[in-house]
Amino acid sequence: MHLRELVAHYLQEAARINGNQMRSQTDMQTFSSLFRTLVVALLLVTLGACDSSSTPTNEAPQTGSALSTQAGTGNNEQAGASEVLASEVAATVNDIADRYYAFTLTSFPESAYFSGIELERHDGMEVNSPAARAQAGKQIDEFLKNLQALEPASLDGEPEWITYVILLETLRSEVAKRVCKTEWWNVNQMGGWHSAYSSLAQMQPVGTADFREQSLARWSKLPAYIDQEIESLQTGLLAGYSAPKTVVQRVIEQVDGLLAIEIVESPFYSPASRDDNKAFATATQALVAEEIYPALQRYRDYLAGEYLKQARSELSVTANPDGLACYEASIRAYSTLDRSGEEVYELGLATVDANKAKVIELGQAAYGLDDFSEIMSKAKSDPADSFNSKEELLQFSKDMVQAAEMVMPEWVGTMPTQAVEVVPFDESEEGTGRSAHYRPASADRPAEYRIPLFEAEQESRGGAEATAFHDRILENGTIPLAALRAKIENWINQASD
Repeated sequence: MHLRELVAHYLQEAARINGNQMRSQTDMQTFSSLFRTLVVALLLVTLGACDSSSTPTNEAPQTGSALSTQAGTGNNEQAGASEVLASEVAATVNDIADRYYAFTLTSFPESAYFSGIELERHDGMEVNSPAARAQAGKQIDEFLKNLQALEPASLDGEPEWITYVILLETLRSEVAKRVCKTEWWNVNQMGGWHSAYSSLAQMQPVGTADFREQSLARWSKLPAYIDQEIESLQTGLLAGYSAPKTVVQRVIEQVDGLLAIEIVESPFYSPASRDDNKAFATATQALVAEEIYPALQRYRDYLAGEYLKQARSELSVTANPDGLACYEASIRAYSTLDRSGEEVYELGLATVDANKAKVIELGQAAYGLDDFSEIMSKAKSDPADSFNSKEELLQFSKDMVQAAEMVMPEWVGTMPTQAVEVVPFDESEEGTGRSAHYRPASADRPAEYRIPLFEAEQESRGGAEATAFHDRILENGTIPLAALRAKIENWINQASD
């Protein structure tokens, strides 16, 4: 399916989305978040067109007036030329969008599984070599150059204008974030490649000879990918780039957890565990034991040795070369706002102050206290807001997901059709800093809301409830209109920049 067809589909079907916004450093915005905006944006464009349109007149040109006839003819010719221009520009936008869509799925096939996109084959994996990244960058530059050469005003009110605005923002963001050199310090405990690929292995299609062949082909590429990650981190250290020590330590713990799992229980063995072919099981087991696990061990040993010693102590990315520029490019990429890091900081301080005032107001009502620290201490020790066991936290989260489903019609335009199960983290993920997250459904299992049960007694009921509602409503349904309006309006206002 081409991108323009997807645009039309989501416009006609009122943004029936069941995708997932992946929060990993993949240097690209997931397509699910893109498509969720289309209907809202089209409505805003249509309203804008209605407001700016002139009122039609019933007055006809004077009969026999050569001047009126010539003017009418000229207007018709001008209108016809404008229509031709708009059609040509729209076709070009669609072509660029289609090629970008195909390029993304070819270069980053992993993104499809987290965005509800069906692939023809399941043996691809991102090539993370410097040469491949450079080639991908040239392709992005070409897309952006061709898109910026167009005159978007001719698309006013057309669906292609929405595609133009979103694609322009996406491409500009990708180019701007190059200053971060993320591939040189790509160590991420929240959704790094080691977590993403272990999840992807559990979504790998199996059940046919062709699927089994594709599975072995894909996962045979992982060891080389891992070795390239090590090389990239080495390059980063030489250039002064590194991840924070605290993050590195958590990733080490996560990889240790993966390596501690028995081969036949490993997520990388999951394709074989879901297929009844013995030869495939033997081949998969050998691949995991002899290639994938040793590569993971090399990565773990490198992090725990040379890399941890040189990793930065500061959490802020500004400790890296061009860190401030990276921070501000990331702000733009994630918010579409031209807002400086200093402005974000000041906004954060103001928000914290406002939240503190609200906490004090609630503390006075609940506990008769007006000191913020005392209120927080009281709340954290309140047995009514805590759990006594992992089992209690798990059951509470299941209840909250069901409660979220009851109120979803008040928040979303189209209810998701797929079921969601609450699933505790694998033992290898517990206590490593990864937060609760949503995993899309696959052909052989429902969607999952995955939660940590580590130190359940320290989890608050309020926090668990908020997270459950967030992941059930926002991750598995269409985003509420109000939550996107400011973002869409910002795109619209900047389309002509």
